[in-house]
Amino acid sequence: MKDFLLIFRSPEQARPTASPEEMQANLKRWMDWFGSIAAQNKLADRGNRLAHEGKVVRPNQVITDGPYTEIKESIGGYIGVKAESLDEAAAMASTCPILLEGGNVEVREIAI
Repeated sequence: MKDFLLIFRSPEQARPTASPEEMQANLKRWMDWFGSIAAQNKLADRGNRLAHEGKVVRPNQVITDGPYTEIKESIGGYIGVKAESLDEAAAMASTCPILLEGGNVEVREIAI
């Protein structure tokens, strides 16, 4: 098996204020999704959520607000999974709850 990183991206405008009930339902979708991957013994790293704010450091001592404000998309978090192939990892990502919120999942093999 190979290791893959699933990177969760969402558009900046995809952060509406949710009611407590909606937040609980969304959390349940995520926990169920994580659980389904863990049940297959394919969850390599539970990852973490990331804060919305950040900085981007570029050459020549240029530091700007970020991340990637020019494309209006932010990385919200990541997890590590185990899969036989990139296609299998992408299939896992295809059921990610972020897709219901207008976001996307970048799937990358971890090159060792």
